[in-house]
Amino acid sequence: MADALEFTERPQAGDLVMIAGWRQWADAGAVSSGLPQYLIQRSDARRIGTIRPEGFYLFQIPGTHDLVRPIVRFEEGLPAALDTQRNEFFYTGDESLGVVIFLGDEPHLDIERYAALFLEAAQSLGVTRIVSLGGVYGELPYNKARLISCIYSLPRMRHELSRLAVQFSDYHGGASLSSYLCRRAGEASQEFTGLYAFVPTYDFAQFPHITNTIQLENDFTAWHDVMRRVNHLLKTSFDLADLQRRSAQLTRLVDAKVKELDSASPQSGLHEYFVRLAEEFAETPFDPLADVWEEELRRLLDDSDKEG
Repeated sequence: MADALEFTERPQAGDLVMIAGWRQWADAGAVSSGLPQYLIQRSDARRIGTIRPEGFYLFQIPGTHDLVRPIVRFEEGLPAALDTQRNEFFYTGDESLGVVIFLGDEPHLDIERYAALFLEAAQSLGVTRIVSLGGVYGELPYNKARLISCIYSLPRMRHELSRLAVQFSDYHGGASLSSYLCRRAGEASQEFTGLYAFVPTYDFAQFPHITNTIQLENDFTAWHDVMRRVNHLLKTSFDLADLQRRSAQLTRLVDAKVKELDSASPQSGLHEYFVRLAEEFAETPFDPLADVWEEELRRLLDDSDKEG
């Protein structure tokens, strides 16, 4: 299977971790596709490798027109571009901590070979921890911190992950790509964590005279809240100030849209609906400083015991 993996560079670092996302089913708010691309651009990460696409993708599904077809662009009869599926590894970091950022297209076929190749690539690079990103839509307040669901591959990981203010998943249903990889990683004794942000969406069919829906295509609040946990878990130092600014701007935009809809139909009960959502929502605050204080206290106690 090694022929399906192509690397132009194998970075050397004291520790190597991976953040992985896909253009996939579980991509609400573009948490899985948009956030890795954002990190690649912001960190000037360089492309270091790829999983070759052969055997993983359909060209067409009868009756669906261009649902899965590659996108081609012509200029005066000549093909100028052909956008095919990609599964690429990027790298950023320094001598002490390197970060591999993977961004790919969810495969249509041969998931076992795809999963084996992905995990083989991580192992061959020397990656010690993999964090995958995902998003799922839910009916929750847009102006609150996002709930984060978590899956993990090895029992020993649970205690550390519990400090990230996450909900451990009890999901039972069709497998997402990350959940599939999580199982296979566990069987291979590899550390794999999946973080899923719950992204607000609203269908206003229940309200008379309101035909709009609100669905956050790029949920910068979810991106920010996920990356706070990723930075803490992987000891990375991605600057989140820009995401914090974008998150605040997103909240203001949705605020304005909700007020516009409520003004157009003041008797609909829309205002009361959002008040009720906020009242029934239980935020799970993430305070990474608590770990810092606990570690410092433990160090002081250890020093005291040594002096005694």
